[in-house]
Amino acid sequence: MGLLKNIFWEDNTKNTIVYKIDMKNDYISKGSALTVRDSQVAIFAHKGKMCDVFLPGFYKLDTNSIPIITKLLSWKYGFQNPFRSDVYFVNTKQFAGEKWGTVNPIIIRDADYGAVRIRGYGTYSFKVKDAFVFMQELSGTNSSFKTQDVTDYLRSMVITGISDAIGKSKVPILEMAGNLRELGKYVEDSLQDCFNAIGIELTKFNFENFSLPPELEKMMDQATGMGMMRGSMDVYTQMAQADALKEAAKNPGMAGSTMGAGLGMGLGMGMGQMFGNMAQPAAPAAAKASGTDCGKCGNLIPDGAKFCPKCGTPSGAVCPHCKHSVKPGAKFCPDCGKPLTRTCAGCGASLSATAKFCPDCGKGV
Repeated sequence: MGLLKNIFWEDNTKNTIVYKIDMKNDYISKGSALTVRDSQVAIFAHKGKMCDVFLPGFYKLDTNSIPIITKLLSWKYGFQNPFRSDVYFVNTKQFAGEKWGTVNPIIIRDADYGAVRIRGYGTYSFKVKDAFVFMQELSGTNSSFKTQDVTDYLRSMVITGISDAIGKSKVPILEMAGNLRELGKYVEDSLQDCFNAIGIELTKFNFENFSLPPELEKMMDQATGMGMMRGSMDVYTQMAQADALKEAAKNPGMAGSTMGAGLGMGLGMGMGQMFGNMAQPAAPAAAKASGTDCGKCGNLIPDGAKFCPKCGTPSGAVCPHCKHSVKPGAKFCPDCGKPLTRTCAGCGASLSATAKFCPDCGKGV
């Protein structure tokens, strides 16, 4: 019979969740010690029943440190005899990078496309939150329990919760790629209660990518291409006609003749429209504005304007012969005595002082 002096577990693996100490030929007695390292929990079991739980620390095993086993063995005065107990160490560190993926597509209802089948994949991380509950619900009395023994079960829970999470998030399909972090948070929150029920905490859930059915992806690509062409449809049409003419020239047979005839009709209609536009009479030129010439700079002053739009000289305020200032309404220059206004000898129309031809009949003055 061997007496264990110090009970401990050194984890040299990356995937062991529960490890059972081999107690085949060993016993525990008063004075034995228990060492529980960080990220570990030790559980004593008597006849298959979980009893005392030890958090990280160093313990001297006696009546006070293992009260449940002491009560089960009816020790009134402490350790009387060595005893045998099952000792389990539970790893409480985080197990990261566990992969998940949808074996079958998930059907969700999208506001734009209706019922759509999508696939997804990513990773998640978890750790044992309540070792006692975990041992009761999943591990039991197995001598060892690794991540492979629980990941299949957890993955099925994850896939079940994804549909509910996506439906509650109300994120459209076209915006899922830009909201992967938010979707992961929705799934993490929706699954937390299910994980807690088995003593596990879902610490992180990540979406890496979504994929749509090939048929829907093809339709979306076509819609995108049409949207890009919408603004330059006439250019694409002309390019297509030019390419078709080249192909028709290479095929002088019936198919090429038919294609050429069709394209010829199309081009003929286009050319006819062009020549028709050329045959239309040009729009009449705008009539020349009427008015009088400025006596200072000679620029046309529109009728009714009080100042020259070019030099700013008041209309009729300067003698056209000597450039002397005159009063508005004067008929003769007070400096040189020449008339300020004239009339056409042929039609009697009023003429400006510097006009050389009558604006009405065209005769010289």
